[in-house]
Amino acid sequence: MLQIIKMAWRDLGRNRRRSFFSALALGLGVSLLLLMAAVVEDEIRTGMATSIRLQSGHLQVRASSYDEDKASLAWSDLLEDPGGIAARLAALPQVSAASPRLYASGILALGDSSISVRVMGVDPAAATSAPFRESVVSGAMVGPEDREGVVIGQGLATRYSLATGDRLTVMVNTSNGDVDQQAFIVRGIYSTKTPAFDDVTVLMPLAKAQAITGAGNRASLVLIMLKDRDQADAVAAAIQGSGIRTHTWQSLNRLLTDTESLAQGFMIFLYLIILGITATVVVNTLVMAVFERTREIGILSALGMRRRQVMALFFAESALLALGGIAIGVVLGVLFVALFSAVGVPVRPGLNGVLIGERLRATLTLRDTLTLSVLALIVTLISALYPARMAARMEPVEALRGGKQA
Repeated sequence: MLQIIKMAWRDLGRNRRRSFFSALALGLGVSLLLLMAAVVEDEIRTGMATSIRLQSGHLQVRASSYDEDKASLAWSDLLEDPGGIAARLAALPQVSAASPRLYASGILALGDSSISVRVMGVDPAAATSAPFRESVVSGAMVGPEDREGVVIGQGLATRYSLATGDRLTVMVNTSNGDVDQQAFIVRGIYSTKTPAFDDVTVLMPLAKAQAITGAGNRASLVLIMLKDRDQADAVAAAIQGSGIRTHTWQSLNRLLTDTESLAQGFMIFLYLIILGITATVVVNTLVMAVFERTREIGILSALGMRRRQVMALFFAESALLALGGIAIGVVLGVLFVALFSAVGVPVRPGLNGVLIGERLRATLTLRDTLTLSVLALIVTLISALYPARMAARMEPVEALRGGKQA
């Protein structure tokens, strides 16, 4: 076998330019696929991390009748004594933080303009609110006892030329079905670098949100952060009780998890198509080599080389070209990913409920690199079957005369 590999290496060296460009064509295909895989991986990974950090947490405890899509404020749909529930959950060894949140649909009124927003009542001092405190770019986070202040996203502030200290009116639905409104002062402006969140979310202290909506001492949910998110199912099963329902980060981000599964299947299909196209360059190189080396193949056959050894020779050439192309592709792919991540591509908010950042980045994983490399090798070897069989089927006498295959 070693002798076959040496012969294959020598044969590829006869026309180095053609061999190089064949490997380069495969390498370019691999590098572009690596970049595509890295962009998809980063978008899904970043979207999931952002969603967990800003809105879903690792677990949520809600009243069994609560419907997130309706953001119901009816007392029967809200958690009673959410502070006590959060305190008990925070005492669990697997839990790093837990705090109540109240969601309400609202309208932000600014003179003649108005915009639909989501009002989020949070505990400003809780660990679960750290992402909001850390993302304040102007002014300060509201305090737990603040009854007149709100914090708005940078997108809202920019669109309506708002600054800290400005006044605005917030109208919200209440628990009895009415609408209440109140003037607030902009205490701070935050930017999580996630337009889908920043542009529609107004933050206020939980106590004030409960007061303006008439929710009393109730909340939409208790958000839980775990020390290890892989323990979500076990913790959810342990705290499940009568009248409440627990939701894990997987179920809360079903759109993202489904998108990830769909994207992985689609990417494999796309890999095969593009690699199949680029592998034809390698096949063309081998077919040309067969015609150029017809007499040589005849001599080797006459000297006792069996057909399977002739096939092995061309498969070895195909494998060497594939390995060279894969090496080129990985190097170029790493460079493309690094450049793409450094520059980024601006994007607009996409699917509803999916929190994506302001720019597309790329994250190349070892899994994607190995998957693509193995696929490239397999596709190239399968593509080499035709020229290898063509060479193996040549009759020695006809080949020595420069004739065609039998």
